[in-house]
Amino acid sequence: MVDRLCERPAIATDVKFHGQLSDAAASGPRNIAEGFGRYYHPEFARFARIAKSSEQEVLNHLYRARNRNYITPAEFEDAAWAARKALKAVNGLIRYLDDTPGFGKK
Repeated sequence: MVDRLCERPAIATDVKFHGQLSDAAASGPRNIAEGFGRYYHPEFARFARIAKSSEQEVLNHLYRARNRNYITPAEFEDAAWAARKALKAVNGLIRYLDDTPGFGKK
């Protein structure tokens, strides 16, 4: 969804904002993937927390995009809903990793 929004001329021409939004959106899944490749639950949880921070950053950028009229209120609601859904999912993953006796957990 963010990739589609970043193609809009208003966002694409705001080079710094475009880069920040695009990188934040890519950072969450990138950190989940890197954490998944770790052997121990605590290491995976650390990367999941970084992913959570990235999703919070995406949400912040969406507010800025709405306030700058780069996106419509309806587009904001759709994108913010997706970001919040991702935040709930990563929070659940973090709880699971913290609460289960996975590899490396004592």
